[in-house]
Amino acid sequence: MKIPLIGLGTWDLRGHECTQTVKLALELGYRHIDTAHVYENHEAIQKGIKGFDRKQLFITSKFPLEMLDAENISSSIEESCDLALKQLGTDYLDLYLIHWPHRTWPITEIFKVMETLVQKGKIKKAGVSNFTIHHLEDLLNDGHKPAANQVEFHPYLYQEELWQYCKVEQIQLIAYRPFGKGAVLKDPILKKIGSSHEKNSAQVILRWLVQKEIPTIPKASSEEHLAENLDVFDFELSAKEMHEIDKLNQDKRYCKADDSEFEY
Repeated sequence: MKIPLIGLGTWDLRGHECTQTVKLALELGYRHIDTAHVYENHEAIQKGIKGFDRKQLFITSKFPLEMLDAENISSSIEESCDLALKQLGTDYLDLYLIHWPHRTWPITEIFKVMETLVQKGKIKKAGVSNFTIHHLEDLLNDGHKPAANQVEFHPYLYQEELWQYCKVEQIQLIAYRPFGKGAVLKDPILKKIGSSHEKNSAQVILRWLVQKEIPTIPKASSEEHLAENLDVFDFELSAKEMHEIDKLNQDKRYCKADDSEFEY
């Protein structure tokens, strides 16, 4: 699966602001747009991508298990996909994810239905989000491999074991919330590394991810920040600097649902 290393996260972007941000991002060179049903911005994104060559775009969306009909899982998954396609104004999604795992739901059965959406051409790849190694093992042991696992991943939450597991199993890890709600940007080590490259902390974090070949979807809305996030391909972090950043891990999460299963 080819996926742009720097994409646009659209959580909390809605309406006109979302549309204008997407348009601006495309003008600057973004090609991956990440959204979800719960973001309630599919239609705003449709307006932003209107007229743009669909083949150049990589569009990801995610559905929560709660929107499915437990009595009719198969049809409700396809209906959720059809709704996303209609709202986004596209014939297919490049990647469609289960937004959060809940073991009270038959995850394997759900993922099997998602694989039929691939066969029907409604999605290019089926994946998951916020899955732990054990969640992934459950799927793999049942004979199903998600194309990607989108998780919170940044220097304060350096999930190295999960990343390495995904690499071995050829599951693409995708990093969301790479700046940890902005808290990570204040770290003095990141600032020091950035100053030596004439870059800011955000660019250092994104470069750290790029060198690990982990696609990421930072949220930004201003032209300045959108442009800065793309401006990370003209410098390289040394092995020592990469190791310094690795050591910043605190197992600190900034995104956690009430019923999340991160301890599984």
